[in-house]
Amino acid sequence: MLERGYNPRTVEEVFRDFKGRRTGLIKALTTDVEEFYQQCDPEKENLCLYGLPSEKWEVNLPAEEVPPELPEPALGINFARDGMQEKDWLSLVCVHSDAWLLAVAFYFGSRFGFDKADRKRLFNMMNDLPTVFEVVTGAAKPQQKEKSSVSNHSSNKSKSNSKSRTSETMGKISRPERKGEEEGLDEDEEEEDEEDEHGETLCGACGDNYASDEFWICCDLCEKWFHGKCVKITPAKAEHIKHYKCPSCTSNKKLRPSIEN
Repeated sequence: MLERGYNPRTVEEVFRDFKGRRTGLIKALTTDVEEFYQQCDPEKENLCLYGLPSEKWEVNLPAEEVPPELPEPALGINFARDGMQEKDWLSLVCVHSDAWLLAVAFYFGSRFGFDKADRKRLFNMMNDLPTVFEVVTGAAKPQQKEKSSVSNHSSNKSKSNSKSRTSETMGKISRPERKGEEEGLDEDEEEEDEEDEHGETLCGACGDNYASDEFWICCDLCEKWFHGKCVKITPAKAEHIKHYKCPSCTSNKKLRPSIEN
């Protein structure tokens, strides 16, 4: 059920609440998309997609009390499920989810008397993260695909190598091609340049940034990078995967025939 009775009171607490709900929504629309799709049965009553502060999600009926304790998400998302292309339907749910996240955050801000400076700081903190729509549709960083392509070029040189990478390895993928241009750089400058190049790479599941100590894997179809933990792939499993398909690409392939029919 929707988590109630949880009232963050500071800017940092509201932002933490925002991030938790946002992560839950992104999971519903990426790694858990097949389950989410099935739960949005058009034969059921008006349903809403909720993101929870605990980074979980649920599809449920709206609150019965008026006015509700929190702003409500878009009502009846399930009715349009079979009347639109799946990609367009998911994109529409993303847009409404982003609007709901902002509504909840500023509801807390208004309820607990945030002044102009606090509201601005809260918005800037939220605006530093890509939207749910940007993460799910792949529009978060246009240069991300280019980075993945460079990584693919390097990995293709050795058929035995998987497209999985630790973040440290990701930083080294394109170095052989750039070495001639950067022979004058010392080690510190090279490391800083690598961090700049890959620091904006975002996980296609949770939307969080690249980190130097995490294992990543790239989807061979959509070419998005994912934290191994977000898609339940370990380095050991990755060694046996020749062509990795992320949960979203896998579920889209399964669902497409039913949509076309």
